[in-house]
Amino acid sequence: MLLIDCPFCGPRDETEFRYGGDATVRRPADPDGADDLAWTDYLHFRDNPKGPHREFWFHRDGCGQWLVVGRDTVSHAVLGVEAVRR
Repeated sequence: MLLIDCPFCGPRDETEFRYGGDATVRRPADPDGADDLAWTDYLHFRDNPKGPHREFWFHRDGCGQWLVVGRDTVSHAVLGVEAVRR
């Protein structure tokens, strides 16, 4: 079990959260000008990192905020948590 330290609610069990995907993936810079290959890469292909990684998590059963969680994919240790900046 992960213990995620929500900046708004404090430490909470991972069951309160919903995984939201890789926080390092970026949409094509020019969505209208991107070709099919660029969209296919963005939508379907992901790295499978070993070690530190940044992920989106949604605090579904708490404050309803999106967070970026730094997590080690080998040990599952939470390395840091920050609110998503808009």
